[in-house]
Amino acid sequence: MLKYFRIISVAEGLSYLAILCVTLGFISRDFVSYLGMFHGVLFMLYIALLLAVTKKKGWSILIRVTLFIASIVPFAFILVELFLRKESTKQVLSSAERIKN
Repeated sequence: MLKYFRIISVAEGLSYLAILCVTLGFISRDFVSYLGMFHGVLFMLYIALLLAVTKKKGWSILIRVTLFIASIVPFAFILVELFLRKESTKQVLSSAERIKN
């Protein structure tokens, strides 16, 4: 599930940047309804996976709130990806160690 959360996190962050590009005039406003709908779906998936993953992993409320705030701050998805990659690596190492023992 962490893998899917990582994918959705990056996709949601990039879609948010695309919407900001429309706002700044870099992308034509013709695409705003499509981008908005796509971003909305990704954001809802992000929140659902955020709640599921943090509950499954037993992460604190502070981590939950931080990950939520990161979803509304431009470019914060990069920091989230680094954090999730670190957690994913921990999970893989833990699994490998269990198999070894």
